[in-house]
Amino acid sequence: MDRTELSTLGEFGLIKLISEGVKPVKKSTKMGIGDDAAVIQEGDQFSLLTTDMLMEGVHFDLSYAPLKHLGYKAAIANFSDIFAMNGVPEQILVSLGLSNRFSVEAIEELYAGIKLACEIYEVDMVGGDTVSSKSGLVISITARGVVEQNKIAYRSGAKDKDILVVSGDLGAAYMGLQVLEREKAVYESTPGVQPDLEGYDYILERQLKPEARKDVVKLLDQVGVVPTSMIDISDGLASETLHLADRSEMGLILYEEKIPIDPTVINTAEKFNIDPTLCALNGGEDYELLFTISQGDFEKLKGNPNFSFIGHVSEGSASQMIARDGSAHELTAQGWDAFIKAKKENL
Repeated sequence: MDRTELSTLGEFGLIKLISEGVKPVKKSTKMGIGDDAAVIQEGDQFSLLTTDMLMEGVHFDLSYAPLKHLGYKAAIANFSDIFAMNGVPEQILVSLGLSNRFSVEAIEELYAGIKLACEIYEVDMVGGDTVSSKSGLVISITARGVVEQNKIAYRSGAKDKDILVVSGDLGAAYMGLQVLEREKAVYESTPGVQPDLEGYDYILERQLKPEARKDVVKLLDQVGVVPTSMIDISDGLASETLHLADRSEMGLILYEEKIPIDPTVINTAEKFNIDPTLCALNGGEDYELLFTISQGDFEKLKGNPNFSFIGHVSEGSASQMIARDGSAHELTAQGWDAFIKAKKENL
């Protein structure tokens, strides 16, 4: 029997393979595989279900990721998926795979971060599981949220000439990771050398202790805007833009000059000889919200410092980025992929 390597599919190809032939049989299942969260009918509202698994050595490195920060970030990643559906997280289940190299005090630190995230975002931790692990620390969190039926935002739904909007700024988490990896390499080659982290506070926080954009969901509700499509940015702007385009069966046009990038990211990227735009497009883990709105809602968000208008929907065309010099380039997803180990050029 022929053997097909996972690397030939990639993460998203594998998801498509798994989802083939999966058809919900319960009337309460309104959306299964294919969005930031599954959508379940519950009375006059929808429940949102999402889950994420983090593996030591793949998603995090304990040589520079404090356990409390790691717990916080693991929870935040799930909250962000709920916000990406224009919903509000309410409960989480936490499951861990542990080896005997972890002390009671270490696990208390990890849970302290999870509990802090729950406290700040007003989410209940209601259960979970623990098992023995021979491959390092494994963290799996499942979150449940709620959203009113008339306010839910799917990845699909973008219409021709809708405006593409993103919250916050992009690329900081990726550059924070580059700084941490650099300092780890220096330490390993010269034990005892103290890390040089001065001036990198913002990008380090964005990598180690990010925040989910609960405020954006509240703000959209206050001004009466329901996105026509929405996704959170965990795998990079390019990848998430293509998800919206694919699910909406539309083309999306990005303008490089409109992509919000913090000056700290630009300065640090230049030191690493990396194009800042590539950090935003392919870096990931920003946990900002990317969404489309109808042109009629433009005035409601215009001038708000939380948002940048970075492009538009174009029916019948391929997704592209318009560079600063006016040239058009096909948009491709080159962000983090669990099954492709090789780094892309420049990233």
